[in-house]
Amino acid sequence: MKNLLRNRYFLFAVKLTIVLLSFYFIYGELKNNNQLDWPKFYLLLSEKWSVLGMFFLLSFSFANRFLEILKWQNLVLFIKPISVGESTKQVLGALTASIFTPNGLGEYAGKALFFDKKKTKKIIFLNLICNGIQMILTVLFGTIGLWILGFKFWVLAIVGICFLLFGISFLSKSIKIKGYSIEKLLAKLNEIPKTIHRKNIFLAIGRYLVFSHQYYFLFLAFGVDLPYLTLMASIAAVYFLASCLPSFQFLDFAIKGSVALFFFEKLGVNEWIVVFISTLMWFLNVVLPVVIGSYFVLKFKPKWN
Repeated sequence: MKNLLRNRYFLFAVKLTIVLLSFYFIYGELKNNNQLDWPKFYLLLSEKWSVLGMFFLLSFSFANRFLEILKWQNLVLFIKPISVGESTKQVLGALTASIFTPNGLGEYAGKALFFDKKKTKKIIFLNLICNGIQMILTVLFGTIGLWILGFKFWVLAIVGICFLLFGISFLSKSIKIKGYSIEKLLAKLNEIPKTIHRKNIFLAIGRYLVFSHQYYFLFLAFGVDLPYLTLMASIAAVYFLASCLPSFQFLDFAIKGSVALFFFEKLGVNEWIVVFISTLMWFLNVVLPVVIGSYFVLKFKPKWN
């Protein structure tokens, strides 16, 4: 009985630590980021604020996370069917746990904890597929964006690197590293039904279009008057280059803001507008889901035995 109580107290302490650390990192980044001029931020926000506009932007944030929840529900079907509610709990809980880990690595462990220990490898693999398709789309659209913006040398370099990596992968597909090989990885991918793969790709494209257009409409709301193709190409380039840099979720807006400044300053966009929009995107798509995810972390009961 004492051991059971001790374990429960320990688990509660771990969950509370995760939640408190999440909020601590968010607060620290907002308070100490030198790029943000809070009085100016509040002034700009009050000028552009409207209930309808905020509802419109929140609908994009909801759609963004909901598509991610559907993606995860679809992929987990390979192991067992789960409800949208259960998928929501796993996605948002894992997001909260990953906010202070590099490149969101905590998300992999976070989702695995919702399943039996013997399924850990499969869950990590499915999460790799979930994030991998989003990364492929980011690279694809980002490369197109760079080409449209005139960074043709960068595009040729990216394509060259991709072909080089593809060639190396093809030639070494049978070489095993710690029991794993590209050949084995492809075999594992083929075990998953094509219907699941197709739905995963469809949902990933939908999610990309949602968050990139949320970015686009924020620029319009702040009076940025640029052609649609130029603006979307710049957004695609920002997401691509920012995703290539190692970072933490709580630093996401600082990384994307810095990359965005590089592109949008060349287009004559005020640097404060770029910083504020990057901050709002981070708040709407990371901070709000983490706040909701904190509830699921505190309610979490591990499946591991």
